[in-house]
Amino acid sequence: MCHSNPEPMTQNKKGDIMEKQILHVDVNNAFLSWTAVDMLEKGANTDIRQIPSIIGGDESKRAGIVLAKSQKAKECGIKTAETIYMAKTKCKNLQIFPPNYSVYRKYSDKLYKLLSEYTEKIERFSIDECFLDMTNYLANSTLLEKAKEINKRVREELGFTVNVGVAHNKLLAKMASDFTKPDRVHTLFEEEIPIKMWPLNVSELFMLGRKTVPKLNNMQIKTIGELAKCDVKTLSKKFGKHGVQMWEYANGIDKSEVNYKKEKPKGIGNSITLPRDIRTTEELEEILLRITEQVTFRLRKNNMLAKTVNVRTSNK
Repeated sequence: MCHSNPEPMTQNKKGDIMEKQILHVDVNNAFLSWTAVDMLEKGANTDIRQIPSIIGGDESKRAGIVLAKSQKAKECGIKTAETIYMAKTKCKNLQIFPPNYSVYRKYSDKLYKLLSEYTEKIERFSIDECFLDMTNYLANSTLLEKAKEINKRVREELGFTVNVGVAHNKLLAKMASDFTKPDRVHTLFEEEIPIKMWPLNVSELFMLGRKTVPKLNNMQIKTIGELAKCDVKTLSKKFGKHGVQMWEYANGIDKSEVNYKKEKPKGIGNSITLPRDIRTTEELEEILLRITEQVTFRLRKNNMLAKTVNVRTSNK
């Protein structure tokens, strides 16, 4: 068990960290919601969000897993990442829809366009998540008022819902948006950390890997609050730099900026799920050539050269 007296949270109320005004916008059940909106716009009579439905890959091509599920499907016990075969056994009238990344990109772009009306400092954290630096863009409104306005406009103008996290740094905004869903606005300011964040299971701390949680549990650290109160030197000795970062995150400390400038990717890759086992060198070379062509196209597009090449396989 770790014991220490970490920096008082009031110290975080000085300097740039507290001056920042950050929002994290996270689309609720993005893949299924965007599919539903797209179908309704094309004349569908049923909103698939209101029936037992999933977004899933093609079972015949070994991609037959649940990528997203409706609330009705969740009530049947269906879980994300389980096989479609297993999902069908839990719900006989389950409706299955294929993933469509062009649709996802379309609605992701619509969201980005709407958010661009509030600030030019937007970081696309993933296809369905954005950080907004609102520090110099509030005028006569509060950060919370803008968050509620964005939440309302997305629902009414775009047809899907988002959670919005409101905080003074990216970490706390991200944690806040993961609170109760869907269609909510949550704050997580420094003074709210002991009440809203510290009671949570340590596994819910952002960027904490699954392999790290059992190690912390073995140290009698079960909650984020217990991690926050742990001796940072003990964590550093056991986990290195990651231990220090864990302690900082548990105490709500995050100095990272909203990265709104487009940067070249640190690495470029491509993957493929094979429909059957490959048994000859000729077949394998053909597949590798196809992947190589796709990767080199993206390298040329970004005006980049490759220094290291990795090839990985999986039988999962």
